[in-house]
Amino acid sequence: MFIDEAKIRVKAGDGGNGCMAFRREKFVPRGGPSGGDGGRGGDVIMEASQRHNTLIHFRYNPEHKAQRGEHGMGSNCTGQDGDSIVLQVPVGTAVYDQETGELVHDFQEPDERLVVAKGGRGGRGNQHFATSTHQAPREHELGRPGEERLYRLELKLLADVGLVGYPNAGKSTLISRISAARPKIADYPFTTLEPNLGVVTVGEEPEQQSFVVADVPGLIEGAHLGQGLGMQFLRHIERTRVLAHLVDVSDASGREDAVEDFKIINKELGSFGNGLDEKPMIVVATKIDASNPEKLKKLAAHAKRRKLEFHAISAVTGEGVDELKWALARAVRPAER
Repeated sequence: MFIDEAKIRVKAGDGGNGCMAFRREKFVPRGGPSGGDGGRGGDVIMEASQRHNTLIHFRYNPEHKAQRGEHGMGSNCTGQDGDSIVLQVPVGTAVYDQETGELVHDFQEPDERLVVAKGGRGGRGNQHFATSTHQAPREHELGRPGEERLYRLELKLLADVGLVGYPNAGKSTLISRISAARPKIADYPFTTLEPNLGVVTVGEEPEQQSFVVADVPGLIEGAHLGQGLGMQFLRHIERTRVLAHLVDVSDASGREDAVEDFKIINKELGSFGNGLDEKPMIVVATKIDASNPEKLKKLAAHAKRRKLEFHAISAVTGEGVDELKWALARAVRPAER
């Protein structure tokens, strides 16, 4: 199950209380105060991990609490610090404060760490309150409470190329052709219900290049308003460097104008915001083995007017697929720089 959103509550450990104690030793008639300090509470730490690719482990376990510090003891013994806990999140997870909506951190590198709730400080024992005029103090401090926070976690996949287009435009077939990914493929809309990632390799050693392609569920008009599955998954292509816009030029789609399809999806990308409409784009006409020549011609002319690179492919027969792979690799390189 692909879970890309979760709300969690984290509670750092409270500090231990300081101790009130006095020395009671033979031959030491005036031992004085000997209360130790309380231990510090454990922190709650988040760490980016490559072993996780969804947030499902937070969906059913939303509360996480670190250990509290132990109380101080006599003979000036400090209580043991509480153990911190480490919450592992997938690389690409953004952490938002649930109450303010502020972005706290965006995990983009493996093994990144962030303390999301600090443990409370331990209280001081009565040994700290002794003075020349107050030699038997009974004052001692309570431990400070650990921080408690509510966070919203949002996973945005890390990929170099994002495939966008109407449902049944051939995105899943293409990613299965150019990578080892094996998404579900069928002849009905919204076959893809969750994003799929595939690694594409071009060239030979030592000049070999690889990049990651993300296939998201198909978009429809009104996707930025939540219609279809669009808005739920559009954020997964926010981090991509290049977009490959797939347009079905066959008559099987039931839509008359391929150029209008292209414009509608571009409008949805612009309405969603976050710079999706400003990313470099390659226009890809799909299903040319059963294409309508008029649709193909109009789409190619429109891409030329927009000064966008254009490729025509058939993922079934393989026609044009290798040329597209190299085009994507070339587009990713300058985007990385």
